[in-house]
Amino acid sequence: MTSYQFAAIRYAAIVAFGGFIFGLDAALISGVVRDITEVFDLSAFQVGLVVGSPGYGVLFALFLAGYLADKLGRKKTLQIIASLYVVSAVASAIAPSYETLVAARFLGGLAFTSLSLASMYIGEIAPPKARGKLVAMNQMAIVVGLSAAYLSVFAVHWISELQLSWVSALMIDTQTWRWMLGVEILPALIWVLLLFSIPESPRWLVLRGRIDEAEAVMAKLVPPAELALEMQGVRESSAHGHKNHSVWHQLQDLFSPNVRKALIIAVVIAFFQQTVGINAVMFYAPIIFEQVGLGTNAALFNGVYIGLISVLATALALALIDKLGRRALIIVGLVVAGVSLLSCAWAFSQATYGLTGETLASLAEHLDVSSLQALQGVTFDSDLSFKAALVEQLGPKVARDNEAVLFQYAANMNATVILFGVLAFIAAFQFSIGPVMWVLFSELFPIHVRSVAIPAMALVASIVSAMVQQLFPIQLEVMGSSGVFFTYGVSAVLALILLAWLMPETKGKSIEEIEQMLAAK
Repeated sequence: MTSYQFAAIRYAAIVAFGGFIFGLDAALISGVVRDITEVFDLSAFQVGLVVGSPGYGVLFALFLAGYLADKLGRKKTLQIIASLYVVSAVASAIAPSYETLVAARFLGGLAFTSLSLASMYIGEIAPPKARGKLVAMNQMAIVVGLSAAYLSVFAVHWISELQLSWVSALMIDTQTWRWMLGVEILPALIWVLLLFSIPESPRWLVLRGRIDEAEAVMAKLVPPAELALEMQGVRESSAHGHKNHSVWHQLQDLFSPNVRKALIIAVVIAFFQQTVGINAVMFYAPIIFEQVGLGTNAALFNGVYIGLISVLATALALALIDKLGRRALIIVGLVVAGVSLLSCAWAFSQATYGLTGETLASLAEHLDVSSLQALQGVTFDSDLSFKAALVEQLGPKVARDNEAVLFQYAANMNATVILFGVLAFIAAFQFSIGPVMWVLFSELFPIHVRSVAIPAMALVASIVSAMVQQLFPIQLEVMGSSGVFFTYGVSAVLALILLAWLMPETKGKSIEEIEQMLAAK
């Protein structure tokens, strides 16, 4: 490995560490949904708001992200984002009420723009032949963060059940969910410090007319023999479009005929990346596994498998993205995702639910079952009808608070198909549309519109993501598990059809070559 390759990898790894923080922030909430629902007595809408509030925060921030990245530079904007993660993590862990928890997580959502800024920065410093791997490092960091979050949630939950004095002294047994959310604080602080060691993007420096500084940074990234040619290409690309690189003029250029093809592809992938339901599955994983009848402890532990599968699938994508190309990964991944999601929908549709005398005796250890005697021997053919009967007999709060254990004893379904389907879907997503979307964002758009285009596409993905997260608890109440997974499966099939038709191959091409290729179509 040359010093130039090492420099590019080091800078990309530091910026991609923000993806690790994002993964932690996003997935830690999965372990506390049940606790905060009971502590703050939340409705389905309120649960969705707590989980989805970062998605609303990022909607607001993305309107400013492009402006700040353009005016302050990529580096300073990333440093602001990292600081927001720290403040949000502390505020979430100490939140005294539902409203303050939502506000703290909304603040963390402002920092979710790190994904689009990281993609932008890494795409601008990476050599063409390694850009796919380096940009996909951001996705690898995300899934490692997700894995660390699931493992942390399970570890904190396990510690909270230990009958030890120091556990009680630190209130881990009584304030378990606060400790789970507090896991993020230290990594966020580390990222703030690491960002001081990266240079500014050379392509942004060229846009600002700071040519000497751009050459000094580029000299760290490419050999002397290639420096003049690389700088010439950057200058030519930055000169395209309006000479005035304001946000308004970048928006005008974004809808110009030469950029239109790139815009259509990016919007399609940004929309469908979220409608397949990845964030619902990842952020509500324990709730989904409880619907299968696993119980709380097993549901939390299965989150660890989700993290492990995510890491392995993303590592495979990282190894293959610059060999097989972006298009092949997308097509293979969406085929597997569609089959997996529709298999889950079928398995849930075949499930039945019922309480016997034996199961009622076992449930008596957890709650008063006298009200459930009327349900003994009755078989329900859907989770919706079973939940409705539980609410009628126990009342909404008792039924909700004990849903995990009730499903554990009452559910009768092909759990293997569902568990395998969920894990296969996650593997397919992390192998394909997960990392490939950010790689494409870093490649498709010319330099003169990137500070608007990439945050704008992240905005599209974030709007859809926020809706998916907000609606999942409500969909679960209205459509049942089968209906929810069916809609996600249909979305994966539509994504496959559209992207197979629209998406060209971009591997091994410079940003400038991709610009010319798409402008010609």
